[in-house]
Amino acid sequence: MAINKVVNSSTKSHGAMSNVIAYVLRSDKVTEGYVDVTGPYGPGGIDRDGVYRSFLAEKKQWGKDSGRMYSHNIISFHKDEKITAAQCLEIGRKFVGKFFDGFQSLIGVHQDKDHLHCHIVTNTVSYIDGHKLHQTKHDLEKQKAYTNDLCRERGLSVAEKGRHFDGSRIEEGEITAWSKDKYNLLVNDSKKSYVAECALSILEAVPESASREEFIKKMTEKGWTVKWSDTRKHIVYQDKDGHKIRDSNIEKTFAMPTGKEALTLEFERKAEQRKEEARELEQYYADVEAAISRANTVIKGNGADGRLERGEAEIPITGSDDFRTYIAALNTDLEDAGTAVDHSRSQNRDIRSSEHKQIASEGQSVSHTTERRSPVRPRSGEPERSRRSEGRDMPSSFEDR
Repeated sequence: MAINKVVNSSTKSHGAMSNVIAYVLRSDKVTEGYVDVTGPYGPGGIDRDGVYRSFLAEKKQWGKDSGRMYSHNIISFHKDEKITAAQCLEIGRKFVGKFFDGFQSLIGVHQDKDHLHCHIVTNTVSYIDGHKLHQTKHDLEKQKAYTNDLCRERGLSVAEKGRHFDGSRIEEGEITAWSKDKYNLLVNDSKKSYVAECALSILEAVPESASREEFIKKMTEKGWTVKWSDTRKHIVYQDKDGHKIRDSNIEKTFAMPTGKEALTLEFERKAEQRKEEARELEQYYADVEAAISRANTVIKGNGADGRLERGEAEIPITGSDDFRTYIAALNTDLEDAGTAVDHSRSQNRDIRSSEHKQIASEGQSVSHTTERRSPVRPRSGEPERSRRSEGRDMPSSFEDR
């Protein structure tokens, strides 16, 4: 029986990609060296730095070193399945050839648990034409079906709903999660037990935690005591009524990766995600300050010629879509400010041009305009050029103020 699942944790940073490659290649997990890399790979031996740099080189070559960095599949076999590590690696290669042809993939068979499982980490940029890897829910269903076909071809068992690994029927009242959305399944389960309650608490606590300490604190807040010791193999949870449950029980009952290593990897990814978000937020504030400074320069007319060049407000953004949307709106405001400057200056030029034409038509030079008189004589001592001062000497709204 093989279970094919996709790990949908943070995959949008270099750190996350480096961490997952390091995890797949850990020597205490790949105990007999059943690893492989498909596609272009320069170094002789397969190690973290070699795979990471190889993935990164393809991204940079095609100018697509952003967004989702990798995809992560796990093909896991039941502990009683008669399968060897070599067969597991072969199935991983077949799977990659079917769904990730043209993409670099790291394949590693882990033998550190009582069941074999194969990790597949795939670069999201094709080394053939540079297009990005996109997978839909329908693609994932096809991957599961193909995994079952590979098992049938080799005489291995295939997972069936309503039955255990040995083919026996699951009795009414037994809790077994087949749904991908386990959280909703547990929330709506009218026959929840303390085991299900523990699983639900874990599903709520893990996404909010970036370390073992944070996770234990979250579980404590939900009424669970967590015994997580480096000297013991399993994590043990205990509720206020004294019920105890091990992580292995949660894993088997709900097919949830809740062991020490799986949770530690998830916390490392979350911590890297927080660092990336902090860097994005810092860059965001810097960009906003720069935009405001430029806007003030334009409005006060302190620029080289009082104009806002089109490219001047195009601020590079590395943050989330919300940041890009906000900055795009700000850029529009800045362009409008530049347009207002140009319009105001144009109006001033039109006023001056019209005045000069009027003076020329009356046979007067610009230098004699101060001697012109209004048809209605001004009061004694009143400046005689007052009627034109409003048109000639009025400062523009941006340029002369």
